[in-house]
Amino acid sequence: MPPDLDGVWLPDVGDQKRQEQGNIPPWKPDILPQVQHMAAEEKAGRPFLVLSHCLPHGMPTWMLITHNAFELLTTPGRITMLGEVDGNRMRRIYMDGRSHPDDPDLTLHGHSIGHWDGETLVIDTTAIAPQAYIATSEAVGIPNNGDMHILERLHLVKPDVLHDDMEITAPKVLTTTWKTTRIFRRYPERHYEITEGECAQEDLTAGKDQFGNDIFVPNTQNPDGSVRAVK
Repeated sequence: MPPDLDGVWLPDVGDQKRQEQGNIPPWKPDILPQVQHMAAEEKAGRPFLVLSHCLPHGMPTWMLITHNAFELLTTPGRITMLGEVDGNRMRRIYMDGRSHPDDPDLTLHGHSIGHWDGETLVIDTTAIAPQAYIATSEAVGIPNNGDMHILERLHLVKPDVLHDDMEITAPKVLTTTWKTTRIFRRYPERHYEITEGECAQEDLTAGKDQFGNDIFVPNTQNPDGSVRAVK
C-alpha cells in the first residue's frame, strides 16, 4: 500500500540555502555570466525579482526555492498540490495511467503524470513553458528556454519528512541533467493550514530579455490605466 503523503508540508529553507552554494546547476558557458551577474546584483542590494508579475512560480522553481507551505491531496486518479503564496500554485499529477498529450498546451507548471514505485511517488513532467525559471534563489534564476523535462521521486525518509529527488534536464541552459533534493516536513500535531495569497494583477505578453531568454514583459499602459497589447 502506498504511504500517506496527504497533509501540509513545509520546506526546509536552511537546506535550500546550503544548496545555493553546494549544488550549483551545470549552467552552459553562455548562461553562467548571467547567473554571476544576478548574484552580484543581489549582493549589491539590487536583486532581480525571479518571482514577479504574480505568475505561477512554475516548475521546477516551486519545489526548488519555495518558502511557503503546500498541501498535498490524494483523490481518485490524481494527486493535487496546492501552494500558499501569491499567484496560482496548483499542480495536478495524473495517476490514472494516461500519457503526456501529443500536442500539449505549454504551461508554467507543465503536464505531470505519476505512478508508485513501491513507496516512492515518481512524477514525470513535460510541456513546461520556456518562460518557467530554473531558480536557485529568489534573486537568481534563468528561464529554461524550452524542452525542459523533470523527473521527481517523492519518498518518506521518516514518517513526516519528505524528500523530493529531482532530475532536471534543460538542454537550452544546462550542460547535463541536474540532480538535486529538496526536503519538506509535516507537523500533524500543529494543524497547519495553507492560507490565501494576495497579488496585484499584471497584464503580460511573451518577450525576450537582452540575452535572448524567453520571458514575459508587461503590456504598455494607456494614460487612463487601460492596457494596450504589445504587437
